[in-house]
Amino acid sequence: MKLELVGITKKFGSLIANDHIDLVVEPGQIHALLGENGAGKSTLMNVLYGLYDPDEGEIRIDGKPVTFKGPGDAVAAGIGMVHQHFMLVPVFTVAESVALGYEPTVPGIGLIKTKEAHQIVKDVSKRFGFDLDPKAKIEDLPVGAQQRVEIVKALSRKAQILILDEPTAVLTPAETDELMEIMKELAAAGTSIVFITHKLREVRAVADKITVIRRGKVVGEASPDSSEAELANMMVGRSVMLKVDKTEPEPAPNVVSVKNLSYVNDDLVTVVDRVNLDIQKGEILGIAGVQGNGQTELAEILLGLRAPTRGDILLDGKSIVKHPVRKRVDEGLGYIPEDRMRDGMVQPFSVAENLVLNQYRSERFSRGPSLKLKEIHENAETLRDEFDIRLTNVSDPITTLSGGNQQKVIVAREMSRKLTLLVASQPTRGVDVGSIEFIHNRIVQERDTGTAVVLISSELDEIQSLSDRIAVMYRGRVVGIVPAHTPNAVLGLMMAGVPMEEAMQKEDR
Repeated sequence: MKLELVGITKKFGSLIANDHIDLVVEPGQIHALLGENGAGKSTLMNVLYGLYDPDEGEIRIDGKPVTFKGPGDAVAAGIGMVHQHFMLVPVFTVAESVALGYEPTVPGIGLIKTKEAHQIVKDVSKRFGFDLDPKAKIEDLPVGAQQRVEIVKALSRKAQILILDEPTAVLTPAETDELMEIMKELAAAGTSIVFITHKLREVRAVADKITVIRRGKVVGEASPDSSEAELANMMVGRSVMLKVDKTEPEPAPNVVSVKNLSYVNDDLVTVVDRVNLDIQKGEILGIAGVQGNGQTELAEILLGLRAPTRGDILLDGKSIVKHPVRKRVDEGLGYIPEDRMRDGMVQPFSVAENLVLNQYRSERFSRGPSLKLKEIHENAETLRDEFDIRLTNVSDPITTLSGGNQQKVIVAREMSRKLTLLVASQPTRGVDVGSIEFIHNRIVQERDTGTAVVLISSELDEIQSLSDRIAVMYRGRVVGIVPAHTPNAVLGLMMAGVPMEEAMQKEDR
């Protein structure tokens, strides 16, 4: 199935999100749509999927003009979409999620044919090598598996054109590699794929053709053979530093000490196991490991979102393990959570309101029970400019922003006050190359002012380029703490549970 978008234009008030965009996707082609956050990529795909009506332009399938009044029309025409933020019901099973809206039912009765729904999941999973249990609940699945559910949902409805909107934004490196293999298999079977992303390595690894969008316009096409520097320049419109530029750290005495910290979850599994760490002022301590090895729980314990089963946390020599979250925030702890939608923002609130979630009780932004709305608005205008947050109005709901700009709001909020410890968990997840450069520089600046930084990331390149020391976690334990320049092979062995000394010996051989 051949897809053509001709002169697509979409406006939101005075904002032109898509400006006369032309795009052609051939059958069985992986066509990457590359651009910064807020460039208009997702808007364009929402037009294609029937979520928005275009103000100008035409959609053609196999040369024939089509009009979609909603996603149902797009699905009927053979188009499927996996959104950046999954459209799944947490309490539903995999089979129920796949069948939602298109449930196989008993004629005249309306009862769902449960066995048939289960069989659909099994058939599509088997065809493409997915490992999905139709009876598993969505809320119990890791993020990578939830994404496979979304893909199965689209394929079960006979999608011949599959839109993947930032599909790797929430995946680990291993899950990302697995998804790219799935994409290649789908394309080989004749499915056309529109791959929306801003990750240069992935584009070069999987795309057949690349179209670059900047500020709502197509600025050019490129081949996968283009260098990352060339693609970044096209995306941003300027040269981008793809490596972190930082000086040697000047650490001071420990600001935070983690002593024999353990956490046992509700299933009686020890998720954090006797962790000991010293985090110094003026250093970035990276926490490396495959996602799901206790890093998330460790971050939440540091911030007071979880209570440890045993152990202690010392801030400047004083225990804070029993301090509530609010007190830890007042003591200078900042947090960039890995899941911005769930933990980083209040979705119905405006951008301006989200920027003061951790300071709204201060004299600067409140007077008794009343908020100082003018000061909150002015603060948002200042941070918008300082952190290059792309938006129409700071009074708009934060949900109107692209994922990367939502992340910038969280980074701006946490870094706009004096910090003692910053816990940054997946700080550049879902963020484009220009914004990654900016956020990395701000983290280094934070370190250079004397803040202790704990960096948790599933991107090993990010851990190595930003960190001054790296602690590797495996099954809740710290396998070892090594210098930032430690070879990838050693880190990889440690991430698989090999003790530090043994991993280094294997590398020496």
